[in-house]
Amino acid sequence: MNIQPLADRVLVEPMEPAEVKKGGIIIPDTAKERPQEGKIIAVGSGRVTDEGNKVNMEVSVGDKILYGKYSGSEVRVEDKEYLIMRESDILAVVQD
Repeated sequence: MNIQPLADRVLVEPMEPAEVKKGGIIIPDTAKERPQEGKIIAVGSGRVTDEGNKVNMEVSVGDKILYGKYSGSEVRVEDKEYLIMRESDILAVVQD
């Protein structure tokens, strides 16, 4: 895949939530919520401040992240769904 996000944007592959909850209940596709967890596939070079200074990205490729429910723009590349969002839309990095 040849997508390079610009400035302070990242390309995220959403992680699908498990279909079975703790009680053994299977959730149908129509009742599932939009995922809020994903893996970073590509990152931009960082944003430039008004003074011309470059601010490096705090996240990197491969990081597992949490983001807001309605964050980012959905894009389809090679029959796969991705999100492009700003670094500021990322809520947290998940440590394994």
